[in-house]
Amino acid sequence: MMILNAGEIAHLDSITNNSAISGHDMTDRESNVSPSGLGILIQDGVFTSITDSQSLQTEYAPDWDGDDTSSKLSIIDAKGCAIIPGLIDSHTHLIWGGDRSSELRLRQSGMSYKQISDIGGGIQRTVMSTRQMTLKDMVSTGLSRVVEASKYGTCAMEVKSGYGLDTETELRLLEAASEISRISDVGIFPTWLGAHDFPHDKRRTDYIDELLSDQLPKVSEQGIAKWCDVFCEEGWYTNDETESIVEQAKEHGLQSRLHVDEFVDSDGLALAADLGCVSADHVAKSNTDSRQKASDAGTMQTFLPGTPYVLGNTLDLPLNECIDSNWAFSLATDYNPNCRFLSLPLVSNICCTRMGLDPLAALIATTRNPATTLEDDTITGRIAVGHSANVNIVLSSDIDGWCQTPGENPFSHTIISGNIV
Repeated sequence: MMILNAGEIAHLDSITNNSAISGHDMTDRESNVSPSGLGILIQDGVFTSITDSQSLQTEYAPDWDGDDTSSKLSIIDAKGCAIIPGLIDSHTHLIWGGDRSSELRLRQSGMSYKQISDIGGGIQRTVMSTRQMTLKDMVSTGLSRVVEASKYGTCAMEVKSGYGLDTETELRLLEAASEISRISDVGIFPTWLGAHDFPHDKRRTDYIDELLSDQLPKVSEQGIAKWCDVFCEEGWYTNDETESIVEQAKEHGLQSRLHVDEFVDSDGLALAADLGCVSADHVAKSNTDSRQKASDAGTMQTFLPGTPYVLGNTLDLPLNECIDSNWAFSLATDYNPNCRFLSLPLVSNICCTRMGLDPLAALIATTRNPATTLEDDTITGRIAVGHSANVNIVLSSDIDGWCQTPGENPFSHTIISGNIV
């Protein structure tokens, strides 16, 4: 495949090692964006040349007449449109059943997330429906959502279990994620989240014992999950319980990602840093000392702005404070029954228009930075020779257009591993 006549290209290759970009480097356009006029050659799903568009055409398609195919390669005329890397959604609850639309009225009546959970809503309600799903149901439902996400430029997704709260259903959720990975163009990265809540039919201590003595060993034996996750939040799993689960998961070869500090600051981010977690997510209420500690430890702070948006909470995430303090961060959708965002451009639009985040910083936070937490050589969030060819062509000559059409798809093409999806 060859892409000719590109507008700006956000290559995001200003740092050639595999680390995240942080601080004011996230807004450095000179280092992260190439001017218009370049072309891209893709062979075997990998970028093999990024150079002057006319030179590429002369070498590989001298007789090209504007058609999109030739005998040897597929040609896309970008017609001056900008190009960005494929988007990476590093926090999703992709697979679940049921419906929680009625909870909006409960929130409007003044009930908190915890109060809704206590009366059988929230996670518990979704668990009841999800347990009734067959493997086929789970695969079909999850795959339809992956296809929808890919329409908005997503090329890789972290996918959590967590709506089973029993060994059988948790394993089935992970198996469904694995099956979706086999049949989808989008990269799928599964996480075990058995510690998402406590089932109402079991005592707290009994369920934690089940997590450690039954679920975790079987998840490890199944070999699908790459990480474990725990909902470490006041009213759910304590810091001590979280530490116990994470440490035992390490013994089974699972690294960790955590839900922390969504509603209150319980030093969850600091705990994630101490435990060596690859990512700590939500982090809306974390204190500055914890943020510095996470930065020093290499634990990625992942903000989920869709959640406070749908809950009607203040949109005051410290995104620009992170830039000023040189703390790396990512953005993700937190797709779940209560936060049905599958569009990373929409999530980033909220950050840019409501919290003043630079669109380039938002792009880095949804591409290169989350790629570092997936620890997969094929997902890098960059446009550079030798890297997997995951790109989006923006319906604008300016890269900033990628997140400025909240009610429309901003892309004309999404390409994963060199294939138009």
